[in-house]
Parts: sequence; structure tokens; C-alpha cells
Amino acid sequence: MTRAANLGFPRIGAKRELKRATEAYWKGAIDASDLHAKGAELRARHWMLQNKLGVEVIPCNDFSFYDQVLDMTVMLGAVPERFEHPGGDVDIHVYFAMARGSGSVRAMEMTKWFDTNYHYIVPEFRDRQRFALSSRKPVSEFEEAKALGIETRPVLIGPVTFLTLGKASDSGREPLSLLESVLPVYREILSELRLAGADWVQLDEPVLGLDISPAQRAAFQTAYAELGSIGIKILVASYFEGLRDNLELAMSLPVHGLHVDLVSAPEQLDPVLDELPNDRVLSIGVVNGRNIWRTKLSATFETVSHAHERIGGERLEIAPSCSLLHTPVDLDNERRLDPLLKSWLAFSKQKLAEVVALATAARDGRRAVLDAFRRSDESAQSRAQSERTFNPDVRRRIASIGSADLQRESEFANRRERQRAACALPIFPTTTIGSFPQTPEVRRARAAFRRGDTDEEQYEVFLRGAVAETVRMQEEIGLDVLVHGEFERNDMVEYFGEHLEGFAITQHGWVQSFGSRYVKPPVIFGDVSRPAPMTIKWSVYAQSLTDRPMKGMLTGPVTILQWSFVRDDQPRSQTCRQIALAMRDEVCDLERAGICIIQIDEPALREGLPLRHADRDAYLQWAVESFRLTVCGVRDETQIHTHMCYSNFNDIMASIASLDADVISIEASRSDMELLDAFVDFEYPNEIGPGIWDIHSPRVPSPEEIRKLLSKAVEVIPCEKIWVNPDCGLKTRAWPEVLESLQHMVQAARELRNERMDPSAHGRAG
Repeated sequence: MTRAANLGFPRIGAKRELKRATEAYWKGAIDASDLHAKGAELRARHWMLQNKLGVEVIPCNDFSFYDQVLDMTVMLGAVPERFEHPGGDVDIHVYFAMARGSGSVRAMEMTKWFDTNYHYIVPEFRDRQRFALSSRKPVSEFEEAKALGIETRPVLIGPVTFLTLGKASDSGREPLSLLESVLPVYREILSELRLAGADWVQLDEPVLGLDISPAQRAAFQTAYAELGSIGIKILVASYFEGLRDNLELAMSLPVHGLHVDLVSAPEQLDPVLDELPNDRVLSIGVVNGRNIWRTKLSATFETVSHAHERIGGERLEIAPSCSLLHTPVDLDNERRLDPLLKSWLAFSKQKLAEVVALATAARDGRRAVLDAFRRSDESAQSRAQSERTFNPDVRRRIASIGSADLQRESEFANRRERQRAACALPIFPTTTIGSFPQTPEVRRARAAFRRGDTDEEQYEVFLRGAVAETVRMQEEIGLDVLVHGEFERNDMVEYFGEHLEGFAITQHGWVQSFGSRYVKPPVIFGDVSRPAPMTIKWSVYAQSLTDRPMKGMLTGPVTILQWSFVRDDQPRSQTCRQIALAMRDEVCDLERAGICIIQIDEPALREGLPLRHADRDAYLQWAVESFRLTVCGVRDETQIHTHMCYSNFNDIMASIASLDADVISIEASRSDMELLDAFVDFEYPNEIGPGIWDIHSPRVPSPEEIRKLLSKAVEVIPCEKIWVNPDCGLKTRAWPEVLESLQHMVQAARELRNERMDPSAHGRAG
């Protein structure tokens, strides 16, 4: 009969237990056995929860101490040589070194997982790469669940997706050429799972949602012809996009089941049903695994019923659209959320209850779960009729936007001369991306203020002291453009969500961004506006403490959109324009307050890019327009910066240039400046700050290392266009490493500056 299935559960714990355990291990407060015990505790809790809810297909091996792609890299024995792993099983020390770096050894590269804000560790493949089974994690976790009396379906990243996501580190060899080498290890782990008693395995192949090459198509055929003969049933899971022109390929694979995402691509259901082989199980993802709005069960049940009528219940699974990694754990923990808004929401636990309700209704009829459908209908009706989601003033202002609102007064060349006169900056100007360490003292002060243990005056005295000390420190180090440190902010998106109308903030709505870095996305439920200035006071205060330029720090509209749980009752482009108008008001107020450099961060611009090329132009048009709407109300003398990180920019360079930011800073250190290859093929017209210090690693770069990276940058960018900065904000780092790293950064910049004082050296190197 129709089964309720899950593709993956959040591993972080409802109270962020995983974060606390991993960070305690990194600090030496607990040992490896304690860390593994906490992992086992979380896994057992999550399996038991899913079992209690009535989920019949429960995943295992969806747990990770850092990242599921890193886990796969370790399992396959693809440890880069610089980590000096002797072979055999990879221990937890090497595992974390690969993710975070260790001593003088740099970490592996990190980038976004498809079009999400989750970051994965990029596999590195060397010439003559060899693979060997170096972790039996999937088997051991399957056996853990079995010992608890719970049958699970192990989850692995499929071989084509794994190789596609990797990079050749020291040769021009295509990663897919390693398929024949990696398949024996996949065969070995699948065989061990079969011997352990697993009937099914889920192989995630989200690249089936991309525009794929003939080589990838051939790789799918080769891989599954071999893996399909092992004797364990395989479900291939695609998600984040529809199969489209990959439908025939997916149906041709000799596997036993297929999962499709009907939230991202509902139109694919009938084509999938038409082509589905008679012996194939179909898992339909009908509950949104990436957003937190309640499923409209009555409307969704029509889709389920249609599939049930076409193929019958024996071959049908009801599931979330993708792993629930991207949603918080449990809405029941939200004690302070407005009751009406809370009635519109569902977190991971509640989403699985929706999956179970839909599967039960398919088996036994809606009357078997009548209360669940009634509550869902009431929620949908109250949300549709609520006046809280609609602001006529915002709608009128959006309608009045004209082309003049999207243009700066002058071209960049003219603006640049005026900005240089206003700021008087040297060649290779140094700055940071914005935030400084959020120490335990800062977090305690903020928490005490929110609890009411300290009043607003006491809290402001604390913040003023933190800002003043940070400004003094930056002056002593010798930075050219300063920041105030953002000590009043909990998060670069959540902070603005707290100050904008149309947003709500959860108490425990945490999701994993990478490793132990969790974020709590705000909820956009209504039309967005800015009731009052949000950042002016702290920027003006910081500027009053120094004669050097002080950057005003804001988050851009696309990033606020992407890193929030966005309303799904209007186009995302409409919501983004509303955010842009609100942030435009803040930009103009900063300028009026005397702030001459304003940074509007857009690290999520590339992340929001549709997975299919045919869909990209429309997105890029409204995304670029939203940024320009935010910044184009200022004078030529005001210098606009933006920041982007952990993305591949090569295919959107023209759109990045269209933002017309005076300065863009990007992450480049983990890739050893490889990201700058994009600037070889596309001559970026404005100024660039390639990040020269990987702030997500605890290691301190030497002045020589920074100089080496800057020298690589000078090979492709005229030196008069180069800024010197870390690759991201410093809030997660500790003060000792921040101070030493910034001193090294300034030292390297000054050495290069002194070498190039001769104006004849300021042209393109080489």
C-alpha cells in the first residue's frame, strides 16, 4: 500500500545539540568518544521520532558531523595528499581537518549545494586518483537503527552527482573520467549494506535536474548498469528541479524506484506517470522540504489521488520534495511566535505528519485523517483572508518604480574620480567585510538585554564600548577603511528581519548553513516596508570616532530574500522589490548622515540562479534590478560596495557587472584564487577585492601566503582596481587570530604598495 517516506532529517537537534558537541570537541572540552556518543543519541532520537509519527520509510546515513558530501569523500578514501592520510579508515581528526584546515594545511574548498544556502565541501581529485572504502558509516548507522527495532533506507550521494560536484585539483582531467575507478567502492558499500539486511538504498542524484552533458548521460547509464545488478533495490532521488529533458534517461536506468520533486516542478507529474515502467516504484515529493508553510492538504491530495489512480498504491510513496535538512526541526518549540502566524507554519516534524496524513488518506480515504485536513483547510483560509499580509502603501510604491530609480547619476569612470577625491585612499586599500568576533561577552550582553535583565541604556553603553575598542584596534592595525563591527546584530539577515514590517522571527527555527554554522531565517509573511532607520545610529557613532572612512553595512535584497523563509503566495520577484525599496531608504539615510562608503552584501545572488539555463535570464533581470533599486538613490561621491562568497561566478559575470557596484569583494582564498579565472575571460569594469584569508578556517595565514595570493590577483586585475580584504565577515572567529591575520594582511598590502609606487607599474601585470 501507499507508504509515507522521508528522504532526510535535520541532524542538528531541536536545541542545536550537534553544534554544541562539535564545537566542544574542537575546543578540547570533550573527546572523540563523547562526540560519537552525542551523534548516536541524536540519530536514535530522530529515528524514533519518525517512527512514532508513522513514517514507514525512514532514512539513515543522513546524519553528518559536518557535511554529507565530505562524508562521501571520506567513505571513498579521496583524502587530498596534503592531509597526509596513510590509508585505511579516516579518523575524526582528519575528517575535520579536511573541512576546516589544520596548522599550515588549508581546508578543502566549500561552495553552495545547488540553489540552497547549504554549503558542501568540494571533493578534490588528483591525477591517478585512487579510491578505497575508508569508512563504513552507512553500514554502522543502518545497524544502529536495526538494533533499535527500526528498519531504515540508507542514503548515499549517487556516483554521477558526487563526481560532478568535485574538481580536479592538479590536472586537467574531468572528474567524470574517474567513474570506472569509483564504482567498485560503491559496489562494495552496497554489497555490505545488502549483507547487513538492507532491502533498499536511496542514491541522491540531483544533477538530474540540471542541463547535463552527453558525458554525464553516458555516466548514468554506465553507473547504474553496474550498481543495479548487486541485489539491493535502488531508489534514485532527484530534487530541486524537474527532470524535463532528462526524463527518458531517468526512466531508462535499471533501478527499482525514482523520486521526483513535485514542489519545484509540479508540471512533471503526468510526463513521469506516462513514462514510468510498470515495475518501478514512484516517490512523489509533495510536501515542501525547503520552506515552512503548511501544506494545503486538500489541494495536494488531488495530486496524490491522481498518481494513486494511475499506478496504484503498491508502487507509490508520499514524501517531502527533498531532504528536510533545509527546514527547522520542530514547530512545537516555538513558544513566543504569534499564534495566528504559527498556525500557518510547519517545521520538519510537522511536515512528516503531513506526509503521513496524505499517505493514510491515499490508503484509507480522507475520513481516516479528517481532522488533519480540516485544520489544514482552516489554516489556508485564515492566511488567504488575513489583512496582515497586504499593505496598500507598499503596493502603490512598487507600482510607481521607474527607470530613473535604477540608474546612478554617472558612469563608473566619473564616479571613481569623485570617490577618490572624497576618500583619498592608497593603492591596495585594506578593509574587512563587516563583522568582528561575536564573543561570549557580546552574546551574553545581547541575551541579557532581550531577557530584560539589563535595560536599553546599559546595553547601549556596552555596545558603544565594543564599537569604540574595535575602531581603535582597526586604526592601530592600519586598515584604510573601517567598519563598526556589527555587535548589535545577531545575523546579517535576521537583524534586518527584526526591523522590517512583514517579517517574523522564530525562536528555534535553526537550519544548518555549513559545519557548526547554523542560521535562523526570518519568515516573510507579508508586504515589506521599513518603519524606521535600522543602522544609522551605529554607523554615525563609529564614524565620529575616526577620521578614516567608515563603511555603512547592509544586507542586499536578494540575500534577504534567499536567506529567509519567503511567502509563497506571490512571486518572489515582487517580494524582492519590496525589500529593495525598504533597503533603499536605509542607503539614502546613511548617505545623508555622512557615510561615504556603503556596502550592500549580496552573497546569495548566485545561489538564487535557477538550475536550468533557460530560466536564468528572467531571474537575473529582477535580481539585478532589485540591487540597483537599492543603491541608485545616492550621489556619485558615495562609493557602493557589495560582497559575494562561495559561488562560481563565471556564468553570471555580465550580470554582476550590471549591478554597477563601485567595488565587489569575493571569496577567493580556498580556491587559491581560481575564482579569479572568471575575470580573465570577462574584464570586470569596476574595482575588486579578492578575499585573501579564509575566515572559515581557524588557521592564521602568513604575510607571505597573503602576498602570494595578491600576486596571483595582480596577474589578472590591474593593481589600481584591487582591494585587500578577508573573504567574509569575522563574527565566527576569535580575536587573537583576527588581530594576527589582519596585521599580516595589512603588512602584505603595504609591501606590495611600496613595490608599486612607480606609476608605470600600475598597469596590468605580465
